[in-house]
Amino acid sequence: MSKLILTRHGQSTWNAENRFTGWVDVDLSSIGIAEAEKSGDLLKKLNINVDISYTSYLKRAIRTLTTILKKINHELKFNTAWQLNERHYGALTGLNKDETKKNIGEDQFKKYRRSWDISPPPMPDDSEYLSNFSPLNNSIPIGMMPFSESLKDTYERVIPFYEKEIINNLKNNKNILISAHGNSLRALCKYLFKISDVKINDLEIPTGNPLLIEFDNELEIKKYFYLDKTRAKKIIFNQ
Repeated sequence: MSKLILTRHGQSTWNAENRFTGWVDVDLSSIGIAEAEKSGDLLKKLNINVDISYTSYLKRAIRTLTTILKKINHELKFNTAWQLNERHYGALTGLNKDETKKNIGEDQFKKYRRSWDISPPPMPDDSEYLSNFSPLNNSIPIGMMPFSESLKDTYERVIPFYEKEIINNLKNNKNILISAHGNSLRALCKYLFKISDVKINDLEIPTGNPLLIEFDNELEIKKYFYLDKTRAKKIIFNQ
């Protein structure tokens, strides 16, 4: 029976400042480092052998993953994929969320932040934040780099990657650990838990709290739970 462990990175410095981060390559805050360490401690208690691990091109997810791998005494070998990057927030990147809500109104704010298929205005070509993107992004194929994304857009890069790179490993009874982001993991959970375009708006992913999913031999989900039950969020299934 294979296991998939999904971990949103620990709190980042821009999470702490309540800013839209997206593809800006910020690091973990001190709280985020502690969350990553606790994630590793919780996973170590379960004594699960992690066979393969994946993360995005962003340092906050990479640092969360390497912290966990050190805690579970795993060799520090992992795979990076731009498809697991956070959703690109376009022109909202860098803005304070509370101030943005006041400026554009709560209804439009909710559409940009939580709707399935509405993306913010694109990031300008001369945005100051482009220089703060991960240098790993230079390997993204020409024409694939977005300037803004909806959750649907994020889904359309995450799921093909999952189907191509991860499913076969799960079928071969490998235990997989993914350290990624709130929206790339929301996209993956939409697929795994068969969440509708409407209900996905209600799904929240906590920082630094691994979600363990167990599959049967047919890759049907048999069990799922957050390791830190005190910080768990509701998991929506088949709604």
